Amino acid sequence: MPAQNHKTALLLGATGLVGQHLLTLLLEDVRYHKVICLLRSPLPADELVSTYPEKLQLQTVEYEHLEQQAHLFSADHVYVCLGSTIKKAGSQHAFKRVDYDYVLHAAKLAMQKQAQSFVWISSVGADANSGNFYLKVKGELEQAIAALPRLRAAPVQPSLLLGERAEFRPGERLGIIVGRLIAPLMAGPLRRYRPVHAIQVAKQMITQQYWA
Repeated sequence: MPAQNHKTALLLGATGLVGQHLLTLLLEDVRYHKVICLLRSPLPADELVSTYPEKLQLQTVEYEHLEQQAHLFSADHVYVCLGSTIKKAGSQHAFKRVDYDYVLHAAKLAMQKQAQSFVWISSVGADANSGNFYLKVKGELEQAIAALPRLRAAPVQPSLLLGERAEFRPGERLGIIVGRLIAPLMAGPLRRYRPVHAIQVAKQMITQQYWA
């Protein structure tokens, strides 16, 4: 059991598949005395508010104007679980605004406010030179954040995520089914492409944060 501490965590994207698990883990982690969530929509797990009335702090924010909450980025550890799909966002431009612009803006604020470390969700196969738009954006973001001075940052690169989403994604569901079928064949270098449960990604983010 980790020793008690007085660290503060800042979480963006607490309503997503990984973010919901990560929020619970952060609230249960005795190393943190405060967990701040920046939210654009209401938190679905209202019971957490009543269970951790002193530890959990909720702040409504427009991600286009993160600088209005810049002071919160002086937290010890900043976690970013923001992410979308091109279909959900409506266009490649809208997708990049969420998955690149918002995350990079958060990283810059974390750097400016001297946060101890910054961890975000990228993707397995992220490559700035990829012909796949999704992987190209993820790779470009990794390069942009790595270039920021004085910021200890690390991406987590999951494959297809397992878990129950609020919205139904048929393409992703099919990919998960196929992935589960061929997962036993994914050994060695291919192992990282196996579908992974969202809670495992959340756990990895916390581990990565302490090693960022």
